Amino acid sequence: MKEFFTQRIRRGLVRRFNNFKIAAMARRVARKESQPAGAPVVFFKASTGIDDLSWNSGFHLLASWAFRLQGIPVVYFACNAGMSKCVLGTNRDHPQKEPPCKSCIYQSKTLYAAVPDTRFQNSNSQIHWFGYQRNTQLATAIRNLSLQDLMTFEWQNIPLGALCLPGLRWILRIHHLNDDVNTRYLLREYILSAWNVAQKFDALLDQTQPRAVLVFNGQFFPEATARFIAQKRGIRVITHEVGLQPASAFFTDGEATAYPIHIPDEFELNDEQNAKLDVYLAKRFQGDFTMAGIKFWADMKGLDESFLQKAVQFKQIVSVFTNVIFDTSQPHANTVFEDMFDWLDLILEVVREHRETLFVIRAHPDELRVRKSSRETVEGWAASRELQKEPNVIFVGPKETLSSYELILKSKCVMVYNSTIGLEASIMGAAVLCAGRARFTQYPTVFFPQTIEEQRRKMDKLLAAETIDVPPEFKRNARRFLYYQLFRTSLPFEDFLEPSIRTTQTRLKSFGLNELMKSSAIKTILNGILDNKDFLLEE
Repeated sequence: MKEFFTQRIRRGLVRRFNNFKIAAMARRVARKESQPAGAPVVFFKASTGIDDLSWNSGFHLLASWAFRLQGIPVVYFACNAGMSKCVLGTNRDHPQKEPPCKSCIYQSKTLYAAVPDTRFQNSNSQIHWFGYQRNTQLATAIRNLSLQDLMTFEWQNIPLGALCLPGLRWILRIHHLNDDVNTRYLLREYILSAWNVAQKFDALLDQTQPRAVLVFNGQFFPEATARFIAQKRGIRVITHEVGLQPASAFFTDGEATAYPIHIPDEFELNDEQNAKLDVYLAKRFQGDFTMAGIKFWADMKGLDESFLQKAVQFKQIVSVFTNVIFDTSQPHANTVFEDMFDWLDLILEVVREHRETLFVIRAHPDELRVRKSSRETVEGWAASRELQKEPNVIFVGPKETLSSYELILKSKCVMVYNSTIGLEASIMGAAVLCAGRARFTQYPTVFFPQTIEEQRRKMDKLLAAETIDVPPEFKRNARRFLYYQLFRTSLPFEDFLEPSIRTTQTRLKSFGLNELMKSSAIKTILNGILDNKDFLLEE
């Protein structure tokens, strides 16, 4: 208990010092702003942190400062208790509990220090705080709807139910929602809040006529609604997420969680680029990597003797890699199967028909991440299906640190839903069968049948084959795609941001404004928005 309070006090002090630096830098930016010219860029903030500086809040803030220093007007659209319930402020165990608006507004006001509100029309930059106004007509219309009706609910041609679903699944940490009082309550409040965002943001667009809108990844309902409203008007919307490299960001005209990348057909890695990629992969294969500030494989272990003894009893090994069911990549992934568990049920049918094959089913380590544990897990699926009774299955739980890469080398083929390890397995030369649309399925990198029947036929064919002919373009395209992800689309912010006590949060470093404007990441973002270019780093 003492350690808990010590850590909490330390976090509070770090947050205060960080906010002091942010406010001081914000005032410097306000003093140095160039004379504004042209239509503004709107920066939307509602879901990128509550009581600290998240990585995406950091990207948002630094990019907005750069526009202001460049002389491009910026309008911040920020939440001032503007939602009955927000995603990050939802308490899963006590849905009726009010969101922590006071702390969140305090944090936002720190970020936007010295920025006048939109009443001051002649200001270089402005902030529009939106509050909440409950629509009684809408509230009456949805009061007695079932969960299914709420999920598909539309109001004045806006698909409010669909816009709210990804955020609801994310915060509840499940995909299959329960039609109960609490779930219906949250979805109703999200719908009412999304409608409020739509009305307030539509009015702001009338007032400002921006050249572009920039939002966090576009999956949570405030940003999804803002994106929908802006695109309906033909306004360009840019989304952003954390990049694949540490302290990096990904910006795109598409949906950041789908990770659209355009790679020229003629692009081939040269010797230097291949060597650069191989250095990264060598570390990755040893477990030396982080994702969004999280290091999953601090103690990666090889395949132990008990595993090897069991494996020799079978003709072949198949590795099966799963995902976190509520992750914001899943709405993009579910194009063949309704969801990942439907795919796993098909895998189980194949397991029972191919007793000569050892299936190693691995749960994703993020299922049990602290403060983000899934409530609908592969481990739970395995228990409900009594997977332990299957003689040709080894289940690897989310806490186990067995080397996935050694497992791939031992496997005849690899089956994934939309996990990035499918891309890495292709690079290793493995035959990969992918069941969900993934970032890398934009290009021929894996086998990706487009119906459930074709998926089943491909599974049987791979298992029956003496040898599997993997098209050579799979490995080529996988290397090209990963290189672009790492070294072209991951915009580096390590000169300005560093991990905080919680590595999922960040702190502002000390730097000069001229350093910010010279950075490759900022130049890429400015060129991308102002000159309509791809958000790719120059080689």
